[in-house]
Amino acid sequence: MVYSLLKGANRLGHTGVLTFLATQDCCIFCGLGYMHRMSQNPPELRPDLARARVSETPRPGQPTIGMVSLGCPKALVDSERILTRLRAEGYGVSADYSGSDAVIVNTCGFLDSAKAESLDAIGEAIAENGKVIVTGCLGAEPEYISGVHPKVLAVTGPHQYEQVLDAVHNAVPPDPDPFVDLLPAAGVKLTPRHFSYLKISEGCNHTCKFCIIPDMRGKLASRPARAVLREAEKLVDAGVNELLVISQDTSAYGTDWKDRDEKFPILSLARDLGSLGAWVRMHYVYPYPHVRELVPLMAEGLILPYLDIPFQHAHPDVLKRMARPAATSRTLEEIRAWRDACPDITLRSTFIVGYPGETEEEFQHLLDWLDEAQLDRVGCFQYENVEGARSNDLPNHVPDEVKAERWARFMEKSQAISEAKLAAKVGQKIDVIIDDIDDDGIATCRTKGDAPEIDGNLFIDENTEALTQGQIVTITVDEASDYDLWGAVS
Repeated sequence: MVYSLLKGANRLGHTGVLTFLATQDCCIFCGLGYMHRMSQNPPELRPDLARARVSETPRPGQPTIGMVSLGCPKALVDSERILTRLRAEGYGVSADYSGSDAVIVNTCGFLDSAKAESLDAIGEAIAENGKVIVTGCLGAEPEYISGVHPKVLAVTGPHQYEQVLDAVHNAVPPDPDPFVDLLPAAGVKLTPRHFSYLKISEGCNHTCKFCIIPDMRGKLASRPARAVLREAEKLVDAGVNELLVISQDTSAYGTDWKDRDEKFPILSLARDLGSLGAWVRMHYVYPYPHVRELVPLMAEGLILPYLDIPFQHAHPDVLKRMARPAATSRTLEEIRAWRDACPDITLRSTFIVGYPGETEEEFQHLLDWLDEAQLDRVGCFQYENVEGARSNDLPNHVPDEVKAERWARFMEKSQAISEAKLAAKVGQKIDVIIDDIDDDGIATCRTKGDAPEIDGNLFIDENTEALTQGQIVTITVDEASDYDLWGAVS
């Protein structure tokens, strides 16, 4: 099964149908952005190039389904759940269009560019297979899809699992064999065996003007803690060494429960996840004051010393126009408090430049703020209108050439900070998790400060014979670049 990545890449190359295409454009609205240079990573080092852990040879007469999964890790989790449900009903997962009785396209629909990419994927699936079911974020606009591709069999919205299954049943009736169709305990996974995304909630209660997530995915709806922990335990029992906690607003987890016993349930969930023995990495952490209580858990080693926080900007006037909290001075105080409590903490964030009305003075304020904040990992995006977003109607939109120029200046600043921070790690002994070992014996790893795909790597190019994928080992850092490290097994 072949997985491709990045806008403009040939998603399938007609060699594989089960595909995860993560677009840089959409993820700013999810809080998780891609660092600029990540597109330079070799394809074999991408976590989404992993094979789903199911048989690739269907039994005689077994109905088979292919899937194209576009967008952010939250969409990837939805795809895994759909495939797991179908696999439990006896469907096979096909590795190519010709071997599929139908194809599901899980779409992304945050930006116009992401919508166009989704429509292209749908069109390709129709041309190659003919039977196509569409789901995901763009599925919230069924008329838009059917207007371009009237031959689609069905269109469902995000996380509408039952409707997707119904559409598959109508197109390809199930024919299970209970003696043959065995499902892995952890379900069908689209990531490598050693790490997995763990989605703890859906939706968002914020009303940022540039974002339409609440319209697409609704208000915050947290999964019961017992269900999250049960899933996490199964994953760890199946060999997962790293759990990547994701949602639209992770730090708000459980605050939608009316009769909850504790004010901030994310704190006890983090403790419980940390007791399972795997690395636990927190993504999409909105900077509420109670995040200070998460950081001591990082210092204790219960969860990874890593915070992914979507700051988006630093100038108070821009943040007000975004309808986001504007107390950036307090944000700097919070950052200092986090580092005091856990000196090894890695902070990553994403920012938007060229937001409507952004002046040169406001942009320079952002650069100065970045100088002071010294964030470890930074992604930056040029503002783009999203259909239905209130920011579209704001005055004084920034010209494209100005947005591009500011983006380049921002990335130059953040790259210099990253280079200095990584240079300071040379000589240190640190733990890394091994993502891949290629045919030349070069191991691609990640430190506790690096999330799959969006951050940097650490490479080991000698004495890797005894290493295995998913293993956590201690290394000594002996070289650093702008975004990556090199090291040797200690």
